[in-house]
Amino acid sequence: MSLRAAARRAATPPARLVLRGLVGARTRGWAPCSRLFVVGDGGGWSLDEDAKHLTAAAHRLGVLTGPPAWARFAHEQAVFHTSHFAAVHPRALATTHRLATSWFHGRPGTPGYPAFDDAYEALRRHARLFWRVQVTHAEMHDLVLEAGVEPDRVFRIPIGIDLEHFALGGPAERARARAALELPVSAFVVGSFHKDGDGWGEGLQPKLVKGPDVLVAALEALVRDVPELWVLLTGPARGYVRRRLEELGVPYRHVLAASREELAGAYHALDAYVVPSRQEGGPKAVLESMATGVPLVTTRVGQAQELVADGVNGLLVDVEDADGLATAVLRVHRDPSLVASLRRAGRSTAESYAYERLDPLWAGFFEGFVGRGGAAG
Repeated sequence: MSLRAAARRAATPPARLVLRGLVGARTRGWAPCSRLFVVGDGGGWSLDEDAKHLTAAAHRLGVLTGPPAWARFAHEQAVFHTSHFAAVHPRALATTHRLATSWFHGRPGTPGYPAFDDAYEALRRHARLFWRVQVTHAEMHDLVLEAGVEPDRVFRIPIGIDLEHFALGGPAERARARAALELPVSAFVVGSFHKDGDGWGEGLQPKLVKGPDVLVAALEALVRDVPELWVLLTGPARGYVRRRLEELGVPYRHVLAASREELAGAYHALDAYVVPSRQEGGPKAVLESMATGVPLVTTRVGQAQELVADGVNGLLVDVEDADGLATAVLRVHRDPSLVASLRRAGRSTAESYAYERLDPLWAGFFEGFVGRGGAAG
């Protein structure tokens, strides 16, 4: 049996034993901390995308990597969990590996989210086990330091953007995208592309930190002034927003983009993109909308509040201010000159955060955490 085949069958106890033996034999000669394992959350969504891009950065920097499925069976290597909830799980903590994780959001004391408190308490109890923690903005930087992680182990590295896939759109791209998505040419289309329902099912229970209730309230206010309003949704677990839009009579499309190209195409169909969140690490949509030339309206959250200069490359609104979001989108609807300036400045901002431009920051992160080599192992 090959190692890859064993990894695919590792869900059953006998298969895990087989994989443990195969990985042990393959990795026995590896020097301590000579390989990096980047482990996603298996959801097939944002955190797995992070794992892919971090692995690519490691390869560009000459860091040897190992298959993520091997991490639990190898010994004394370097493991990066893109999910901090997975990183502080007892099974992840009971390891010989050097540990690292991202801590994007999850403020303890958030009403309705006891998992945030549990994760932070676990970090506080086991702070010494974490060799590296990536944060994207000042609030989480301070929070991780307060948990007891040593300052020289906490790295401010922003979420980046893949400019190859998220190209600047124009009239031709707009026409193609609207035709493909069956959106009216004359509609004013507002986008919301994140997961904002609990779990991976229908998502009828709102994930309030993502602000789906704020989004719906903003759209309800906006439709009174923009009768041609349409909403374009992507992402899983959007049931709450879909149900509320149907109740309000606001027309929408919901698509599940199967690739980064399809997601970029969805941006090209938009007139504005809205981030209504209460907490965020990025979100990724900030740079994605900027890169594709879509005017951005966002609450002051996460990385967004540090990347966006209000009125220059996007529009900033206070958290939970649904009327403010609606007013900002209305400005975009009514002011072509504002749209043109946001488009130019937004694209320039996105280019500054191309993944490759972040490599020097990741080089500092890897230094002293994982050894360097040639190609992936």
